[in-house]
Amino acid sequence: MNRSELVAAVAEHTGHTQAAVNGVVDAIFAVVSKEVAQGNKVTIPGWVSFDRTNRAARQGRNPQTGATIQIAASKGVKVSAGSKLKAAVKH
Repeated sequence: MNRSELVAAVAEHTGHTQAAVNGVVDAIFAVVSKEVAQGNKVTIPGWVSFDRTNRAARQGRNPQTGATIQIAASKGVKVSAGSKLKAAVKH
């Protein structure tokens, strides 16, 4: 299911217009992005959580030359499924 299919399904399920649902989806992702970028964990209990991770600097290898390279520290995002989502997938 892609974004437009999700918006259409939620609009049908709730009786709201696709434009209204699209605005809500945009707002959800904007808020989640902002909060995670600031280092805050965003949790929808039972469903999903988003958390910023830190990757330490490390050494790696260039696969073409085999030369050792330094990989800079970076930030990433961890997305975890909650208990309700896991239970829904099991059935």
